[in-house]
Amino acid sequence: MPQAKCSRCREWIFSDDTIAVDGDQVFHADCRRPQALSHEERVLLLRYCWDHPVAGCLTCARSLRQQQLASDVLGLKTHLCAYGHTDLTENVRAHIYECTVLPVEVRLRARAARDAARRLVKQSSELTDRADVLMREAEAAIAALRDTMRRRSA
Repeated sequence: MPQAKCSRCREWIFSDDTIAVDGDQVFHADCRRPQALSHEERVLLLRYCWDHPVAGCLTCARSLRQQQLASDVLGLKTHLCAYGHTDLTENVRAHIYECTVLPVEVRLRARAARDAARRLVKQSSELTDRADVLMREAEAAIAALRDTMRRRSA
């Protein structure tokens, strides 16, 4: 379920999208690929997970290392199974947060950062919803005032 709108592309931000923040602006880290791995996730993959499988493809039943993953430049996908042509981005992301090769503190901090981003998106939506309610209340109050003014002047 969408939570807020991206301040750059104006598309909905979903809780599993990768976001960035600048001041009070929340936006997709990459508007063309909203669920792409974040810079930090890619660094963790490169630093800690180069020598072991990072995703399993259900289509072809293979476990893949990151160097075995394919990209579709035109389709803007970067973590595809080269054999089953399945997008494995979410599998790779899940691996990062569960990989026991990552030091425990790093893994916990990575999870905390992801959770904080999800909470931010949710709270942004709640604030937007509350602002919408207040705008509707103000519009209704102004309409009632105008109606009363028209009746009084007639």
